[in-house]
Amino acid sequence: MSARPRLTVDLDAIRANYRRLSAEAPGADIAAVVKADGYGLGLAPVARTLFAAGARRFFVADVEEADELAAILPDAVVYVLGGYAAGARDAFRGRRLRPVLNTPGQVRAFAALAPDRRPPAALQIDSGMTRLGVPVEAIDGLRHDLAGLELDWLVSHLACADAPDPGFSRHQRARFEAARRLVPHLPASLANSAGIFLGPDFHYDLCRPGIAVFGGNPRPGRANPMAPVVTLDAELLQVYALEGEARVGYGATYRAPAGARIATAAVGYADGVLRCVGNRATARLAGVEVPLAGRVSMDLVGLDVTAVPTAAAVEGARVELIWGADGLDRMAEAAGTIAYEVLARLGPRVERRYRGGG
Repeated sequence: MSARPRLTVDLDAIRANYRRLSAEAPGADIAAVVKADGYGLGLAPVARTLFAAGARRFFVADVEEADELAAILPDAVVYVLGGYAAGARDAFRGRRLRPVLNTPGQVRAFAALAPDRRPPAALQIDSGMTRLGVPVEAIDGLRHDLAGLELDWLVSHLACADAPDPGFSRHQRARFEAARRLVPHLPASLANSAGIFLGPDFHYDLCRPGIAVFGGNPRPGRANPMAPVVTLDAELLQVYALEGEARVGYGATYRAPAGARIATAAVGYADGVLRCVGNRATARLAGVEVPLAGRVSMDLVGLDVTAVPTAAAVEGARVELIWGADGLDRMAEAAGTIAYEVLARLGPRVERRYRGGG
C-alpha cells in the first residue's frame, strides 16, 4: 500500500462556505474563483459542488482552465481573468467562455472581431493594485470601442481587503466609483473573499470569493468564519527512541535530548510542504500537537513525538500537518506566506480524497 501523503477535502464544507458568503452579501450574486485546479483541491469535484450550491458564474486564470471547466460544467458561464489575446480568438466560442478585458489593447482587439464572433465580456479597471486592468484615465479614449461591446460586468480587484486598516480599500473603491461614472449602467464587481467582509459598500452586484470558499480565513487576526475544508496527513515510516542526544535532519538543525522519540513522516517539499516550515510548524498525532524536527526534506519530515503516547507513535500511524479551523493559516504563518500558496503548492503526489458532496 502507498505511503503517500493524503489531502482530504470536505465538499460539504465548501458548500457551507459558499452559502455563508452568500448570506454575508445578500444583495449580490456570488461567483466562484476556481483557478489553479480549484486552488489545488481538484477542479471537477470543487466546481460541481459549487454549481450544486448555486454558483453559476466562475472565474479562472486562462483559456486552458476555462476549456477544462466548460467540459465539467456545460451550463456555467466561465470568465477568463487573463483576458483576450488575438491568438485566442477561437477559444471564446459561443457565449459561455468570456474574457475579462484588462488593457486598452485587449479592448481594441476584441472590439475588432466580427460581432457574431464576440461573446459578452467583462471589463477590468485598475483601481490601484497596478496588476491588471484598464487605467481609469484611459476609459475616455476607449469609448468608441466599448460602445460596440456587450459587457456583463465592470470589475476591479482589492489589494488590501484583509488589512486591519481599510483605508486603501476605500481609496480603491473611490477610484472604482469614478470608473463607474465613465461606464454607466454596467453591473459591478469589486469584492474578493476579504472584501465581502468589508460591508455592503463593497458588495455591488457580484462578489468573487476564492480562498474563503476553501476554508482560508478572510479576516486575519480574528476568528475564522469559514468551515475548515482540508486535512493533510502523512504516514509515519520510522520512530526512533533515543538513548542519547541526537541531531535531526539536514544541517543537523534540531537537537533532540536523550529519551526523546523522533518520527519520520512520508511527506516533503516535493509534495508541496514548504521547506521553510522545518523547526517552525507543528503537526498533530493522536490529538497531540508536536513540533516539526529539523528541516523538511524532499520526501520526508521529522517530528518530535516525545509527548505522544508510545502506543500511538508507531510505524504506519498517520500524522496531520494541516487540520482544524485555522489549519491553513497556521501552516501559512509558519512558512511566512499565505493560505493560497499553501494550497496551490500541494503537488500531484498528494492523494486527493473527497468527503460529502452527495
